[in-house]
Amino acid sequence: MRFLSYWTLICLLIGLSLGDLSAADTQQAVAEIASGEEMHAMEGADGHGDAHAEGEHHGLPPAAVPIFQLGPIVVTNSMVVSFAVALILIIGAQLATRSVQAVPSGLQNFFELLVEGLYQFFEEILGKHLVKQTFWFFATVFIYILTANWFGLIPGLGTIGYGHSVDGHFVVTEPLLRGVNADLNMTAAMALFFFVLWTYWSLKNVGAGGMVGHIFNVRGHGGGFLGIFLVFVFLFVGVVEIVSICIRPVALMFRLYGNVFAGENILETVMHMGGWFFGWLLVLPFYLLELLVGAVQALVFALLTAVFTALMCEHHEDEAH
Repeated sequence: MRFLSYWTLICLLIGLSLGDLSAADTQQAVAEIASGEEMHAMEGADGHGDAHAEGEHHGLPPAAVPIFQLGPIVVTNSMVVSFAVALILIIGAQLATRSVQAVPSGLQNFFELLVEGLYQFFEEILGKHLVKQTFWFFATVFIYILTANWFGLIPGLGTIGYGHSVDGHFVVTEPLLRGVNADLNMTAAMALFFFVLWTYWSLKNVGAGGMVGHIFNVRGHGGGFLGIFLVFVFLFVGVVEIVSICIRPVALMFRLYGNVFAGENILETVMHMGGWFFGWLLVLPFYLLELLVGAVQALVFALLTAVFTALMCEHHEDEAH
């Protein structure tokens, strides 16, 4: 359970990153909300309230909403949930390891099965040498994203907060709580944090020369015209590989954010379509589907980050054995 000590550090770093990344977005969100309310009031005064009500947006606002501010750090509703998820996992881990027994049972047995299963899974991808260096991160990412995704499905998250009445219906424009990964700043922080770690692990295992050799495939290509031609080919391929490496964090953050944000909006839209009486029944199949999507997205994020790491360090792993 040693990786949980790193887990606390990751949560704090992500939280600080969120404060810096979301400052501009949250201020813009507040301005958009205020502008929307003013426009709604004007349209209601002109007698177009019904038309506006029909086109009223139901779902999460595109950006996280600020709750309070600590100096330069803006604490948003998604940050509050992220700290709550981290606290739950840390307390759970502490309870599971408080009195370790030779024959595990209860919570200790669950955590040991989870960690051992994840270790074996990532060992198949990374190898015995690399998994010892990186397991703490990949296990943490999977457990955290999975818990955050399921925590975000608790009824009330994203739907309880401040807003205004539209044609007799209350529309929430500033939710008090928001799903962690339904905030692009959160997924961006995790993706950028991985990119920094990926660079560190690559330099540690293969060195700068090994990275250049892997990217540009610097090997003997013979002489003559064919050799010169191959040099230009591999230079071009290397440039494409560099672009691919730079795009990876962007793809990671948008994939996770898009799936979670869309899922939570679908749930709220279906609930609204069903009304007060049939909404809960109508949304149930979609709710079960989102539980599956939350698990799949956690696995995809952890799996892709592990594969990206293995692709760069696999040559070193082969030489070590």
